[in-house]
Amino acid sequence: MPVLNNAQQRAVAELLRVSPVADELGRRFASAGHELHLVGGSVRDALLDSLGDDLDFCTDARPEQTLAVVSGWADAIWETGREFGTIGIQKNGLRIEITTFRAEAYDGVTRNPVVAYGTSLLDDLSRRDFTINAMAVSVPGHEFTDPFGGLNDLASRTIRTPSTPESSFGDDPLRMLRAARFAAKLRFTVDPAVVTAMRDMATDLDRITAERIRDEFTKLMCAADPITGLRLLVDTGLADRFLPEISGLKLEIDEHAQHKDVYEHTLIVVQNAMRLEDGDEPDFVLRMAALMHDVGKPATKAVGRDGRVSFHHHEVVGARLTKQRMKAMRYPKDVTTEVVGLVGLHLRFYGYGRGEWTDSAVRRYVTDAGPLLTRLHRLTRSDVTTRNRRKASQLAADYDALEDRIARIAAEEDLAKVRPDLDGNAIMELLGVPPGPIVGQAWRFLKELRLDRGPLDRDEAEAELFKWARDQGHIS
Repeated sequence: MPVLNNAQQRAVAELLRVSPVADELGRRFASAGHELHLVGGSVRDALLDSLGDDLDFCTDARPEQTLAVVSGWADAIWETGREFGTIGIQKNGLRIEITTFRAEAYDGVTRNPVVAYGTSLLDDLSRRDFTINAMAVSVPGHEFTDPFGGLNDLASRTIRTPSTPESSFGDDPLRMLRAARFAAKLRFTVDPAVVTAMRDMATDLDRITAERIRDEFTKLMCAADPITGLRLLVDTGLADRFLPEISGLKLEIDEHAQHKDVYEHTLIVVQNAMRLEDGDEPDFVLRMAALMHDVGKPATKAVGRDGRVSFHHHEVVGARLTKQRMKAMRYPKDVTTEVVGLVGLHLRFYGYGRGEWTDSAVRRYVTDAGPLLTRLHRLTRSDVTTRNRRKASQLAADYDALEDRIARIAAEEDLAKVRPDLDGNAIMELLGVPPGPIVGQAWRFLKELRLDRGPLDRDEAEAELFKWARDQGHIS
């Protein structure tokens, strides 16, 4: 057992901030003849002085035995993880998961875990992903267990596996992606041997389900330093297995057609977007849109006669590629729609500074963005990565002017709810037509008119409707 220094002793004391509950729970298990240990991420986070209210325990008790111990004591119990050996409870505001010692096996095809119960704490810790997650503190005894040097790896800020990386990743290839996620979350360095194994075994990730990859990648993107994780995914070839568009941003730059490195530009845009987030919670939709906003460039790259590089309509191609990729990764439709919408709109602002936008164009910008407008503001500002200070200042001033103009028009009109000046009932009454395609066509015509000219009074709206109906042959 390692000798704890003062700082580590304080960390264990912080871990046991919850000791009234943890120790009481431990005594209940001991009375029933079972061990109980606070384990894994809870111990790691306590040592990093960031322990939350979600606590993980492990025990030699089987799920049915755990239920017998906590029944009547816990404020709430849930059994959704019972088939994996986990019983969840809530007590005094703490969310607690208690899992039977594991010695996991894998099915050899998808590499999804198949539960096999272990017989000891050491067995359980030895099958965990990284040494920093393979420490435990017993309750109520408070004995610290660290068989694989996790404490030292925390001190050196290193991500290392308890067994050889090849053995660990062979058990579950998702751990390679998890290494990148922890590097992003903790700002730790991944051990060189682990990086080598990630590179050599990258193709094994193909055996993992899209849903498991999606969940790990989402956590990586929402971490404190996703750029570190993204670089690791690209450098090891893991990104090629599930998000090849990002590696594809490394376009060749020939001596006659110099242009900025799209890959490096993209990583800067993600960082910029993070700085503009509002509140403490990471905005996955904004970060993902920043990551994907230029994925259409490789397919649209062209070099003109003057040697200039162009990417015409790359936002359209990028939106299509983003939709395909997020669908393949099994993201929910609403999340995909929001990210795709931002990618498709991210270039709309450019050209505003040339004075070509009418009030109609501003209305359309706001209407097309809809509830994404605030995120679109942030993404567009984040996309300015030029080192030319004069150009950057001008673009920022232009966008300030656009936001001011949006605010002015919004004060005069309800831009968030642009609707035709006549509703469907009024259209049917005025034209003498029943519900059907004509009403929808008239409604869309009036909405376009509303976007072009702003609010119309009733007489103007009716006159325009009758003129449209006559031109379309719907009335004489």
